[in-house]
Amino acid sequence: MQGYRAALLRFLPDDTMERIDDALVVVDQGRIADAGAFDAVAARFPQLDWVDWRGRVLAPGFIDVHVHFPQLDVIGSPAEGLLPWLENYTFPHEARFADPAYASAMAELFLDELLRNGVTTAMVYCSSHAASAEAFFEAAQKRSLRMVAGKCLMDRNSPEPVRDDTRRGLAQSQFLIERWHGRDRLGYAITPRFAPSCSDEQMRGAAELAEAFAGTWVQTHVAENRDEIAWVAQLFPDARSYLDVYDRLGLLRERSMFAHCIHLDAADRARLTASGASAAVCPTSNLFLGSGLFDFKAAAQAGFQWGLASDVGGGTSFSPFRTMLAAYEVARLGGVTLSPQALWYRHTLGAARAMGLDGLVGNLSAGHKADFIALDARVTPLLARRTGSAWSLDEWLFAMIVLGDDRAIADSVVAGTTMPRLTPPSRTG
Repeated sequence: MQGYRAALLRFLPDDTMERIDDALVVVDQGRIADAGAFDAVAARFPQLDWVDWRGRVLAPGFIDVHVHFPQLDVIGSPAEGLLPWLENYTFPHEARFADPAYASAMAELFLDELLRNGVTTAMVYCSSHAASAEAFFEAAQKRSLRMVAGKCLMDRNSPEPVRDDTRRGLAQSQFLIERWHGRDRLGYAITPRFAPSCSDEQMRGAAELAEAFAGTWVQTHVAENRDEIAWVAQLFPDARSYLDVYDRLGLLRERSMFAHCIHLDAADRARLTASGASAAVCPTSNLFLGSGLFDFKAAAQAGFQWGLASDVGGGTSFSPFRTMLAAYEVARLGGVTLSPQALWYRHTLGAARAMGLDGLVGNLSAGHKADFIALDARVTPLLARRTGSAWSLDEWLFAMIVLGDDRAIADSVVAGTTMPRLTPPSRTG
């Protein structure tokens, strides 16, 4: 049993946040046993040893509901939209992940970046090669991280080095499910990349796998880019909409995560809500590729679950602070103001609910897994000045969103273990 003394941010039953300036979090066998005001919790555990992190703020680890492991090295690659970006950068780079040694090395780098930015849970795309998924799961298991991931299915309209065979791709997915799903803190997401790259047969097979293996996830893309949508309309002329393609083939279900969801209509949003599926909102990616603006007002009216996502490498940063700020700016362009607490919720507890992980991660209360971060609001002079003068919790949170970066993540605790602090490589010359 271990204690951590610091300030504490957590969500209350009504999903608002509270800050306790002097708190104690008690961890026992990877779970939070107690958390609250220091004097009260310390009285319940008089023999407890605790780490003195006063001056820091403990908060739930961030959750990224949509990110691409094989796209680490394509961040910031310029292109005239989604489809040229995939053709010129993404697919050529993903071809390299057929090499198990390369995939293994990149998995380490990728997970380092997640942890450096305070992300302790993520929903992850691997490449179309089974070796990439093996490498990713092995690296995540070694660190005891809670990760949901899957090998991409893509049996058409893609270059040969990243295209898989229809049946072989499904067989590999089943093998990976049986090997990794539910093992330690890992979960499997059946991953048809997007409708243009998957045949009807492959997507039906994906739906059959999801039905056969209870508790697995489905992840894919929908309604991101207008050129993509026009392509889908040509390939699936009988479908009412892009989302309807997946619905007809059995992929719209609970534990399905649909990335982007920008160009949906009211019928699509109602169907998304009724199915129990969720949306991954990717503001930095949508701005970078010029795909469009997520409609936060329509999402609220429809009532479906959604979480925030970096979408690296279309997204421009692993940092949840950058993602939250971009979401705020996109919402303002649509006439909506997302409060700082709402933004933080969508990258922690709200993201956990979107993934079906409510009660496990996303909050700092008794019974949750001990996945949390220690924030240092004094890490730069301007951040220290701005947070130090904040007159409310919302103002403090928003100062962190606007001015924070990976330097503000002082430490990450995963399953009750403090992870080694990861600092960027030093630069010389």
